[in-house]
This record gives sequence, structure tokens and C-alpha cells, in this order.
Amino acid sequence: MNITFAGDKVTLLGTEVKKGDKAPSFTATKNDLSDFNSEDLKGSIVVYSIAPSLDTSVCALQAKKFNKDALELSDDVKIVTITEDLPFAQQRFCANEDIKNLEMVSDYKEREFGEKYGFLIDELKLLARGIVVVDKEGVIQYVEYVPEVTNEVNFEKALEEVKNLI
Repeated sequence: MNITFAGDKVTLLGTEVKKGDKAPSFTATKNDLSDFNSEDLKGSIVVYSIAPSLDTSVCALQAKKFNKDALELSDDVKIVTITEDLPFAQQRFCANEDIKNLEMVSDYKEREFGEKYGFLIDELKLLARGIVVVDKEGVIQYVEYVPEVTNEVNFEKALEEVKNLI
């Protein structure tokens, strides 16, 4: 897969996930420094919104858009934003932007999500931008790896896929 960051080709580490794959389980870090375990979301439709850093306008927009869209979805849908930002920075961002409808987790410590889902950029140790939608049975139903990391995800397509699962 060809992914670029600001026009420069980058290498993604880990295993690229595809529609129909069983979603790999992973742990990350919540804003209060406790462990996040993806297994705790079994039985829910999960949207993983993946971004490099909330300190960029495109990443901030992505988090704010999904926070707003979450209000229009079923309670069965859980939206999890994953970045490499430190939990403290994520917590500050959520407070400043009034983000309350999604869970924000950091992959900074073990980089387990980045490697298991194939989103970790080797050269930068940041996550590539994308979306992964997992159904209630733990099967991936939609994946988007944005070819140019500085571009936006396809919000409409991702939300359409989620609504088809509700």
C-alpha cells in the first residue's frame, strides 16, 4: 500500500487489516493513564478513528466531527479516537473542544494498535490516518487507510457503513 505524509512516501509497520478480518484485540492508554482493552467493546459496533496528532487541524477536525456524529448514532456504536499523542495532551484537547461523545486513547506506550492494524508509520512513529469499523461480532466491516496522511478521512462513507450495521 502506498501512503504518503506531506508528499513523502512512508512505510507502515504491522499487518494491514481488511474487510472480513477478525479485529485484532489490543490495549492502549486512556486519558487517566488506565488501560484501554478493545475486548471490553465486544458486542458493540466500534469505529476506530485513527489520526497522527490532535495538534494538527485535520486531526482535530476528525475528532470533532466524530464527536458530533456520535450523537446521531445508536447507543450500540462506540467511537474510539486513537493517536500517538500523550494522554495528557488528549485530555487537554477533549476539555478544550468539549469532546464527550467518544473515547480518546493513546497508542504511545506499546504501539500495539498501530502494529496490529498496520497504521504505524515507521519513519515518524505516528499513526497514519484512517478508519476501521468493527461489527458486534468483532469482524472488520470497513477500512480506510488515507493515501495522503494530511488529507481527511471519508466521513460520509464511514458513517454510511456504520448505519448499515445498526
